Amino acid sequence: MIRGAVLVVAAGAAALYASRIFASTPWLHLALKPVPVLAMALFVGQGPRARERYGRLVLLGLLACAAGDVLLDLWTGSFVLGMAAFLAGHALYLAAYLTEDRRPAWALALPFALWGGILFLFVHPGLSNLRVPVAIYTATICAMMWRAAARLRWPTAPAGAWLAFGGAVLFAASDSLIALHRFHTPLALTRYPVIIGLYWLGQLGICGSALTPPRRG
Repeated sequence: MIRGAVLVVAAGAAALYASRIFASTPWLHLALKPVPVLAMALFVGQGPRARERYGRLVLLGLLACAAGDVLLDLWTGSFVLGMAAFLAGHALYLAAYLTEDRRPAWALALPFALWGGILFLFVHPGLSNLRVPVAIYTATICAMMWRAAARLRWPTAPAGAWLAFGGAVLFAASDSLIALHRFHTPLALTRYPVIIGLYWLGQLGICGSALTPPRRG
């Protein structure tokens, strides 16, 4: 009953935010943004892995990202604070993945290093004094994808590992589009339905990985 109500509220907030119905009322529009991720955090906090280190790290990551949702647009100049909150979220997800598998898997790092390197080359000219923070952020999110991929031991990887990997890639895709839109060239695609949709789907995958019991043995 309670979980159903939480789902309805989260879905409603997501739909209202993405549709921008309350865009002319900035405080209300902004208040809707973190609701879906806070709902995911609530589910993880009550889920089967809530007392495991993995579940705790994912929960903290979701809360950090919910803070970032607000800080990113809270006032002029708060973008860097929002980026710092999301950086903390990515670092927490990275730490969570490392609790599951610490194999080096260096070959798997290559495609994500290329992803980050190419993205940084595109946005570098427009970064100004944000070059170092964005470089750190890009390296962290690419490391997160790499460690999510390292858990995929075909064909024995548990469902949670696939959810975590899919979530990491979708989250990174959303962040990459934001970076290109903000620091390179404004994108023709509509920012809210596409970018925020990828972001929520990515977070949903990561959340789901903490709701799915790991394979034992």
